[in-house]
Amino acid sequence: MKEKKIDLYLINVLATMLILPILSMAVEAAVKNIPLSMALMAKYFIGWAIGIRLLVAGLRQSTRPQFTAEQIFNIRDSSESLPIIRELGFANICLGLIGVVSLFHLEWRLTAAVAGGLYFGLAGFMHAFRKAASRNELIAKISDLFIFGIALLYTVFTLWQPQS
Repeated sequence: MKEKKIDLYLINVLATMLILPILSMAVEAAVKNIPLSMALMAKYFIGWAIGIRLLVAGLRQSTRPQFTAEQIFNIRDSSESLPIIRELGFANICLGLIGVVSLFHLEWRLTAAVAGGLYFGLAGFMHAFRKAASRNELIAKISDLFIFGIALLYTVFTLWQPQS
């Protein structure tokens, strides 16, 4: 009987994209006795899905670029792509830090949503227009487009509000 391997990539994506934002929203709403709102949803979806996810991805890409090359893009001879993936990791660290700071500073949230959301949207659409090279690329495509949708909704909602 073949032993099943735990898919840490899928767990990381589900945790940062759904589980941790929802759990964080519920805990804050319960502890502070406040209703669920667009602001609370945005705080945690942007903070976790853009901030933490990109920060973790960036750290992994800059320290271990082989994972992205082999497990996401199915590049088996990855030696020439590693410096590019490492630099992608640096960019992800920067975008991720903006998202993490947005957890604590509301004035950073729209910036994180626009920059991180645009990044996920462009990456998701790139994945969408090519046949997935691996299961992890399919996971990346779905999650990238989901996060783009959340960031787009928040951006439109925020910019649509009348200025007081």
